[in-house]
Amino acid sequence: MKTGKQIFMPDMVGKHYGAFWRFKGRYRVVKGSRASKKSKTTALWFIFNMMKYPDANLLVVRKVYRTLQNSCFSDLCWAIRRLGVERYWKVTKSPLELIYVPTGQKILFVGLDDPLKITSISVPKGVLCWMWLEEAYEVTDEEAFDRLDESIRGQLPKGLFTQITITFNPWSERHWLKKRFFDAEPNENLFTATTNYMMNEFLSDSDLALFEAMKKNPRRYRVAGLGDWGITEGIVYDNWEERIFNIDEVRKRPGVRSAFGLDFGYTNDPTALFCGLVDVGARTIFVFDEIYERGLTNHQIADKIKERGYAKERIVADSAEPKSIAELRDDGIRRVTPSRKGKDSVNHGIQRIQDFHIVVHPRCASFLTEISTYCWDKDKKTGETINRPEDFNNHLMDAMRYAIMDAVREDGYSFK
Repeated sequence: MKTGKQIFMPDMVGKHYGAFWRFKGRYRVVKGSRASKKSKTTALWFIFNMMKYPDANLLVVRKVYRTLQNSCFSDLCWAIRRLGVERYWKVTKSPLELIYVPTGQKILFVGLDDPLKITSISVPKGVLCWMWLEEAYEVTDEEAFDRLDESIRGQLPKGLFTQITITFNPWSERHWLKKRFFDAEPNENLFTATTNYMMNEFLSDSDLALFEAMKKNPRRYRVAGLGDWGITEGIVYDNWEERIFNIDEVRKRPGVRSAFGLDFGYTNDPTALFCGLVDVGARTIFVFDEIYERGLTNHQIADKIKERGYAKERIVADSAEPKSIAELRDDGIRRVTPSRKGKDSVNHGIQRIQDFHIVVHPRCASFLTEISTYCWDKDKKTGETINRPEDFNNHLMDAMRYAIMDAVREDGYSFK
């Protein structure tokens, strides 16, 4: 196709991803830190190569469908703009879909929370030969990946190849991804790489300063800075399971209480809304929904709470943000209230939650990531575990604590 414009791809992509870009084996697996440009580079590769290979189609997958629009879909749209090829692509949001107009090739988006849709996917032009599994750490069930793997198959035109690209942040060394791909014997069908922010030459000085400051917390820097596997020693909560449950049936149980907690974030940390039900008699917490996004203003937080239908719920928010709480009330979230804090309130809250069994709905992917990596901190000098949770990847953990301690407050506990 002649566009009248020449693009020098190294300028678009930058350095450090040459081997990733050239690999044509079946599994291309990249773990990395935040800001390592792994997702942006992946998006550029797919847009460039969809236009290069006229029979190729792409399936983009995350554990939860609703998380795709603000991640992979957004990155692919960014890649289209960066390459200056907007006029050749049709973009739709309902459903999420990208179509390369000259040939009719498609980029389709599915969530593992809709398995029937995955099995019924087909394309009108060419073959479905590529898949991108983003934030693969969210997929805790290896068999779910196997089913995805089996869906990318079939006869290929000459010159085309089948490939599954997997990108994720490596929160825990216990995840099946490590054993399956990173501990595997080298072979021609497998490419693995670890990326970090130092491979991203497009970062600003202020971006780099954030990572320099992160070095004060070695465990956090190891994962979020260097892209190494998180070492999960001294897990705070082991009283949980991932299981599908009927929310309406749980709500109908006598004595079940709603529990909503909110931890504010913006640039570096996400805003986290915990949505749960507490069956005090059965000593069970049911986690059924979440909001987990960076860059949300208070007005946008209010809008998302309304969209989910939680505007009338009592929501317990971080008391360190009184201005944000006031702004949410002005925006119609009338029952938001500050959390109660006091001496040892964090540990008291954790101890109370440890008395319950926690059932997590599979769609709460960010909650599952946090609870599986929430550890007790260690003394920086001695390396000994101390009686304080690590202040890292804990936003929904804090939100849960605000919510649960409020929901059981009349059962005899007070921070005062």
